[in-house]
Amino acid sequence: MEKAACNPYPSKAMTRFYMAVVAVLAFTGFGQMPIFKRYYLADIPGLGWSANFFVTHAIHYIGASLLFFIIAYQITGYFMRGRHYYSLTRSGWARVIFLVGLVVTGIFRVLKNMPDIVFSPNFTMFIDFAHLGFAMLFLFSCLGFLLFHTGWCEEDATT
Repeated sequence: MEKAACNPYPSKAMTRFYMAVVAVLAFTGFGQMPIFKRYYLADIPGLGWSANFFVTHAIHYIGASLLFFIIAYQITGYFMRGRHYYSLTRSGWARVIFLVGLVVTGIFRVLKNMPDIVFSPNFTMFIDFAHLGFAMLFLFSCLGFLLFHTGWCEEDATT
């Protein structure tokens, strides 16, 4: 049996899709804060919608659903074809940890928006800051990993 390539993404199309989803999530995530109108980004032609909280909120939820799909696809692919041939690098583990933090805090933010679920103000503030913190850690770490060309995985030396 031939070894699987040390590439967590099966194709360039999936890589581009993942990067586009992350970019949309970052843009709409920051759009949840009222900064686009305040700093006149919404005044740029074609970006007027970015000042509408409900539009950016809906797009953010769609992007999160797409991110869930990508994560499930990648985990399935890892267990179906590659877990015996490659392992995550330190940068891969950092990205996984930051993504797990984003997903968990994002789920709590979704729960916070449900009408029948009430969190204390302190817990709500903690979840909001934790989600923003994980987003910043993820984005800055990905930028650093991109600049230093560190991949998600490496060939497993034990096989």
